[in-house]
Amino acid sequence: MALTCAGSNLFTRMKATAFNAFMARVDAAEYGLCRRLNRGADFAPTRRVFQLASRLGNGLIWYVLILSLPLLYGAPAARPAIVMAGTGALGVAVYALLKRVFVRERPFITHAAISRAAVPLDRYSFPSGHTLHAVSFTWQVCAHFPELAWVLVPVALLIAGSRVVLGLHYPSDVLAGAAVGAGLAQLGLSLA
Repeated sequence: MALTCAGSNLFTRMKATAFNAFMARVDAAEYGLCRRLNRGADFAPTRRVFQLASRLGNGLIWYVLILSLPLLYGAPAARPAIVMAGTGALGVAVYALLKRVFVRERPFITHAAISRAAVPLDRYSFPSGHTLHAVSFTWQVCAHFPELAWVLVPVALLIAGSRVVLGLHYPSDVLAGAAVGAGLAQLGLSLA
């Protein structure tokens, strides 16, 4: 039995090492684009806009939106709002699990030339939870209430962009967050 556990543990460590080596190559490949986008944070007006977008993406804008929908649209908006709250909770669970599995360090931790222009919510970057929720909620709201797209789509894009500009995520973190968010949105639309 001890040999089997030791062999299994060795195999797990080898897989983790191979994965870490792969992620190090991905980090290096994304570094140039990440650094170019992060230079936007060098300019105070740009940095402030993206910091505001990032703070809104912490959840405040989505909580207000979910609570406001029934007030703005009445009873027909109650079910979509409840489903959005559920997909939001599921999104938190999914991205927390993925962060524990992938343990990808944030760009400003890995690369000294990437400046951190905002305080991260946690240590790891993959995937972007801000982007996940921005895409999920925006997609669901726009499907039910398309007249809100002109406001929500630019806000979601700013939130997603802020994550790289502020040095908190790699572009692939944002793309992965968007993909998971799109999947959650589709799930939510199938339930609403």
